[in-house]
Amino acid sequence: MPNNTQKGISGEEIAIAHLLKSGYEILEKNWRHKHLEIDIIASINNTLVVIEVKLRANNFFGNPEDFVTKTKQKRVIKAADFYIKENNINWETRFDIVSVIQNPEELTVEHFVGAFYPTL
Repeated sequence: MPNNTQKGISGEEIAIAHLLKSGYEILEKNWRHKHLEIDIIASINNTLVVIEVKLRANNFFGNPEDFVTKTKQKRVIKAADFYIKENNINWETRFDIVSVIQNPEELTVEHFVGAFYPTL
């Protein structure tokens, strides 16, 4: 039985395959700044795309994207700010979620473009 880290890696690999097929360039995966992490950083059409990946075996307790809480969003936005400053990026930036449901009977991938936004 895979542990949560292995499941997360599997979800991220599925998300990356989906993104590549959709024309995205993967810039980073599992990028870290101190205690903050971004699952995937990609680009498409001169837009920096910061992506949170959520994997679940089913949607019995809710869809995977529903588990990207406001607190998690704030942490991802904060991490993205560090990444942008560290790499001197001046592109439009957006925050997406890739939702993966994977079990022996099903594999569903949904990409939510502009799933959340930094608050001013």
